[in-house]
Amino acid sequence: MIIREFKRPDVERVLEIEIASFSDPYPANILVDIYNLGAGFLVAQENNRVVGYIIFWIKYEDEGHIISIAVDKNYRKQDVGSKLVETSLEAFKKFDVKVIKLEVRVGNKGARKFYSKMGFKEEKTVADYYEDHEDAAIMSKILQ
Repeated sequence: MIIREFKRPDVERVLEIEIASFSDPYPANILVDIYNLGAGFLVAQENNRVVGYIIFWIKYEDEGHIISIAVDKNYRKQDVGSKLVETSLEAFKKFDVKVIKLEVRVGNKGARKFYSKMGFKEEKTVADYYEDHEDAAIMSKILQ
């Protein structure tokens, strides 16, 4: 498996993973817009097929933000997500980012456990964060 930068032709496959992973997926035009705005956008590729992705950016001078991460269901529990997060953290370090934050649905216990394993800590809960009124857990990780 390789981790590489997103390319425009990847959008269709990324969208498939996005739709299969989230109840409120980003549409293709938003994914491309985020990329065009300069966000970090990496994909995991196995046998010439995109099997996961991560989108991230520097929100403030020393604060990074993970916007979205998803892995094809057939490749979960195989360290694809971990490698995507680790690669994004290395990119953040190159820009002297000190803290990484993200939001995750409170009901998404699997994702919350995954982020905790990656060293993220829950800071607080934001009520009615998502369009369907589900709360979000705000998680953060301090980079060394």
